[in-house]
Amino acid sequence: MVMAGACLLTTGCASKKELENCQNENKQLTADFQNTKEQLAASNSRVTSLEEQLAQAKSENARLQRSLDKSLGIASQNNVSIEKLVDQINESNQYIRHLVEVKSKSDSLNMVLTNNLTRSLSKEELKEVDVQVLKGVVYISLADNMLYKSGSYEINDRAQETLSKIAKIIMDYNDYDVLIEGNTDDVPISKTNIRNNWDLSCLRASSVVQELQNRYGVDPKRLTAGGRGEYNPIATNTTDAGKQRNRRTQIIITPKLDQFMDLIDKAPEE
Repeated sequence: MVMAGACLLTTGCASKKELENCQNENKQLTADFQNTKEQLAASNSRVTSLEEQLAQAKSENARLQRSLDKSLGIASQNNVSIEKLVDQINESNQYIRHLVEVKSKSDSLNMVLTNNLTRSLSKEELKEVDVQVLKGVVYISLADNMLYKSGSYEINDRAQETLSKIAKIIMDYNDYDVLIEGNTDDVPISKTNIRNNWDLSCLRASSVVQELQNRYGVDPKRLTAGGRGEYNPIATNTTDAGKQRNRRTQIIITPKLDQFMDLIDKAPEE
């Protein structure tokens, strides 16, 4: 009887250890799966950005071909000299190369900026922060429940660590302007000091701007606060999940407008 009891005890211990091993292995597999999903999402975002850039390049190439055909037709009709036409084409090509160099530099900086930001965010933060590059502009979308106190435009303590990382990126890339854009769902706000969702979205954007300026030292001349109320949804407002996605604040980082104006001034005359 003693021997039988010892065997059962030994078997029970072995089973418990195997169960613990299985549980640990399951936790590791779950963590690996989540990490793979996050990497896939980041890769898909980069692929989308590159596809858009390719489509823009094809469109520009088609436009240039039409312009060249038109120039050749005008030259033939008006007996313009081949030498003058070649000079015009060369000037145009030089400007196009300049545009391509500027765009390439901008795209490279945007990708570096995005990679630096996503690497600085923790896995938990990445669940509530979406970073994308679309048509040369960096969009950082933050869920309202990670930024503000419930039903309020006051920044909560939980947001500080994430905002500090975003502020560092903004400070590192001082050739970019920053637009803070508030968005809400379509549920009317019921606060005595807030008239409607227009007010709420603008106040929330203003809170983030002032936090970046006052707490983290971002130059206010680079910052713009704006609200779009409930009128810029990215999901349906008929479900709780859709409403949650629509309640967001976007930090939009773009090259400064005067850089584009300089390019326009340098454009060759047709």
